[in-house]
Amino acid sequence: MKNLQSAQIEVLKQGVQGAVIPAGDAAYDSARKVWNAMIDRHPAAIVRCAATADVVHAVNFARDQGLPLAVRGGGHNIAGSAVCDDGIVIDLSQMKAVQVDAPARRAHVDGGATLADFDAAAQAHGLVTPLGINSTTGVAGLTLGGGFGWLSRKYGMTVDSLASADVVTAAGEVLHASATEQPDLFWALRGGSGNFGVVTQFDFHLHPVGPQVLAGLIVFPFAEAKAVLRQYREFAAQAPDELSVWTVMRKAPPLPFLPQSVHGQEVVVLALLYAGDPAQGESLVKPLHAFGTLLGAHVGVMPYVDWQKAFDPLLTPGARNYWKSHNFSELPDGLFDAVISAIGTLPSPQCEIFFGAIGGATTRPAPDAAAYAHRDARFVMNVHGRWDDAADDARCMAWARDFFKASAHFASGGVYVNFLTDDEGDRVKAAYGQNYERLAQVKRRYDPDNLFSTNQNIRPASA
Repeated sequence: MKNLQSAQIEVLKQGVQGAVIPAGDAAYDSARKVWNAMIDRHPAAIVRCAATADVVHAVNFARDQGLPLAVRGGGHNIAGSAVCDDGIVIDLSQMKAVQVDAPARRAHVDGGATLADFDAAAQAHGLVTPLGINSTTGVAGLTLGGGFGWLSRKYGMTVDSLASADVVTAAGEVLHASATEQPDLFWALRGGSGNFGVVTQFDFHLHPVGPQVLAGLIVFPFAEAKAVLRQYREFAAQAPDELSVWTVMRKAPPLPFLPQSVHGQEVVVLALLYAGDPAQGESLVKPLHAFGTLLGAHVGVMPYVDWQKAFDPLLTPGARNYWKSHNFSELPDGLFDAVISAIGTLPSPQCEIFFGAIGGATTRPAPDAAAYAHRDARFVMNVHGRWDDAADDARCMAWARDFFKASAHFASGGVYVNFLTDDEGDRVKAAYGQNYERLAQVKRRYDPDNLFSTNQNIRPASA
């Protein structure tokens, strides 16, 4: 592990309003932990920034000292891009303010804000931006990778609601990027991940949803999975954009609305949110209950902010996580056979496979309208390996990889960059799709020496 000299640490501290946590500090081990416990990296120092000026100083310091640089928003990235070995971590977790201009339907969101921070501020006015499904996720990483969740069928990817961003570049400049200022940088930020600088503030368009929504879970026995999945496929093809229904296959957690005999048994779960008038939504979702033998359901009107936290208990920090992912434009029977086989061999009670329904508004922009290219995707599949004991690493990772291979034939070829693990560098071009070459050109302009490289990296185009 690289230790900075005391003189270097003093130089770093002198330019920072926030805190500098070097290796050996009492707070160091807790500060370097991220959501995925498989990530165990040892930076030379962590800079817990209090303002944009701190970010500028940390970027300049890392660049001038020739040190690796990582950027931490929520620390949720599966590949651990929030932390690096022997370098500087820019930790934005103290910069989490959210300011909502309700009449203009705009939100100004600091780079360290979580989904919970953003949702709470926007929902005070009955407004939203499409975000993810786990409230402790960072807004920054989610957005820069494209971003999708329950509201994406109605309002698009998260980047489709991004109006502008303030970015600290590799040169230490603070640039405002929008459709009219630094437009090539703004294009690249909308899906190009953390390759182009540190975003200290996002400016989002907001949309009217909530504060009460119709949402919930419907659970069926896994023995009926094929029939349920086929009916789901037909239902999803006809569903209005306001309705998002995902399928989750796993062992049933101890949900209070399920009989105790079902706990720990393999199940198929339909998870849904309706983004319109709940009364209209109730008639739309009623057919879902008849897809099979109903083991239990909990569907009703609830605060949107509560639904956004509904999956948090299954996604707490500290477990070991390994993911594999594909995009799909359709869900054929052969894929259902493969997923049924995989769920029959779950290596841990926490593992699951889900199909997240997008489509609708996510498909309408042109593939080159923003860096996020996968406008043909109607479902994003994640094979979520999750377990607690390092002794189970090989077994659980092999399970995820085996199903990934078994399902590849049915996939559309693209992948959601935020679901890539740190051993999937060979899939980077698939993540950025047809936009990769343009992204490499933008990278050459704004980060020619690839300072921002601890990510699913886009190398600068050669001159």
